[in-house]
Amino acid sequence: MLVLAFVGGTLEIRDAGAHAALLPSACQWDPRTRCHRAPALAYADVVRALHAAKAPYDDRARGYEELPQGMRLRREPRPYQSEAIAAWRAARGRGVVVLPTGAGKTHVALMAIDDKRRNALVVTPTLDLVRQWYDALRTTFGLPVGLVGGGEHDVRALTVTTYDSAHLHMEHLGARFGLLVFDEAHHLPGASYALAARLSLAPFRLGLTATPERADGRESELEELIGPIVLRRDVTELAGEFLADYDVETIGVELTADERAEYDHERALYRGFVARNGIRFDRPQGWGEFVMLSARSDDGRRAMRAYQRQRELAFGAKSKLEALGELLELHRLDRAIVFTQDNATAYRISRRFLVPVITHQTKVRERSEILEGLSQGSYGAIVTSKVLNEGVDVPEANVAIVVSGSGSVREHVQRLGRVLRKKGDKRAVLYELVTEATSEQYTSQRRREHVAYR
Repeated sequence: MLVLAFVGGTLEIRDAGAHAALLPSACQWDPRTRCHRAPALAYADVVRALHAAKAPYDDRARGYEELPQGMRLRREPRPYQSEAIAAWRAARGRGVVVLPTGAGKTHVALMAIDDKRRNALVVTPTLDLVRQWYDALRTTFGLPVGLVGGGEHDVRALTVTTYDSAHLHMEHLGARFGLLVFDEAHHLPGASYALAARLSLAPFRLGLTATPERADGRESELEELIGPIVLRRDVTELAGEFLADYDVETIGVELTADERAEYDHERALYRGFVARNGIRFDRPQGWGEFVMLSARSDDGRRAMRAYQRQRELAFGAKSKLEALGELLELHRLDRAIVFTQDNATAYRISRRFLVPVITHQTKVRERSEILEGLSQGSYGAIVTSKVLNEGVDVPEANVAIVVSGSGSVREHVQRLGRVLRKKGDKRAVLYELVTEATSEQYTSQRRREHVAYR
């Protein structure tokens, strides 16, 4: 009889005999161990093929069980959440759900766990999100919840981990869960993190994200690792009824005369080096070529410093702080989150306007206290770099001010999402400060290529 076994993140198929022809193409003969072998990811396809052919087999691979109970606390799902689960179920319990921040992606996952009632592992990008998922699972299902990562290694029927820990431990954990939930699933594609999916035999998989698109185009791998996009709703479809109504306003500012002179000089140095070396940024490898060549000569290193300095001038223009001061005064009775591209600017704003700052250096307890202060109204505004792009829930926040940022569409949508959680009849607003006649205008155009900003 054919025997299935889970070994180090792979699926071993022994004694296939005449049934070898039934196995999916992912199953290849391994002469070292004289058996067929496939990535654990292929488990569901193998089992379905054997079932369809009524081929007898002994499943020693599966190490997960059914949950002893479903949801203890239930709430009425929104229509699109029910649609998401129905579409995911129709796709054999594999797929990606794309919903804007604040639309209730977590509840979709809780419904999926309740639907399949198999041991489930939730994978998140940050320890802050681990904490949020831990609380949501424990409250919803009334079961002990395990943690892997951040100094913890407690594996239970319901467990939460990070992408970093998942890809490191999955060769040992890959048989213990029947359902994988990938929060912020756009993090998954790539050589390392993808192992969290490839080394698991979980037949059921759910991905959650507001923006699946990646700069490297590897979002196409999500279908293999998790499943197809089964439901997608954009901000504009949900604003008003399920998310807060919102406005987006771009405010142009000017460089001072001294800033302009320095900006033009530094940009000319940078662009001259690029032109002399035939570097083209319209090609995927363009930026890599610039980084490589800039490290090979004094001229190149000076060009890299020039590139960095012209960005600093555009992103941190003095007039931006003046405009920021006016906006904070205008919204002094609101709750505002100020976003910057770098920590230095965040600390500069914190000192000038006496508002709390959160960066990757901020301790967890201090960060929680600052967010609680914003939620309760003790603080009218906080400033952060990139760490609040994901994993913060302050429904009371209704103003986002982007002082500087990257050209990433995802980052911009995530920042808008921080103020879109529905609370009463609030109306949210996102301000984007852009230094005119600089490269930041192009950066702004790139990151606004999303239906939410049209």
